[in-house]
Amino acid sequence: MNTVNLPAEYKSLEKISKFVIQAAREAGLSDQDIYEVELAVDEACSNIIDHAYGGEGIGDMRCSVEVGKGTLKIILNDHGRPFDLALVPEPVVNIPLQKLKRRGVGVYLMRKMVDELHYESSKEAGNVLVLIKRK
Repeated sequence: MNTVNLPAEYKSLEKISKFVIQAAREAGLSDQDIYEVELAVDEACSNIIDHAYGGEGIGDMRCSVEVGKGTLKIILNDHGRPFDLALVPEPVVNIPLQKLKRRGVGVYLMRKMVDELHYESSKEAGNVLVLIKRK
């Protein structure tokens, strides 16, 4: 497993993206799969900055990747505020674009971009989000 630790700042998103893209290539994922993984990780990291920490420069985030044959497992970890994934409502998406809410579709997007999404929180481990993408 490879890991990178970075400050929870928007300028860290590019480094995490490159780290994840490299791992996705090693896993043999297609260009489309790589794009979807990159999008999901970018959204998850933005949520860490915005919601777990409430802004930039308050904490760190760790991104670990496990590469398997045709499978990529990404583990994002932070020590910000926890949340209950089960309480995140499904957004209404079958409406005209101008009526779609600007916020609140991040978890929905992540779920659509990866094959599995798991979240746990504890005082010891902090917040742990696991994203799995298969070929």
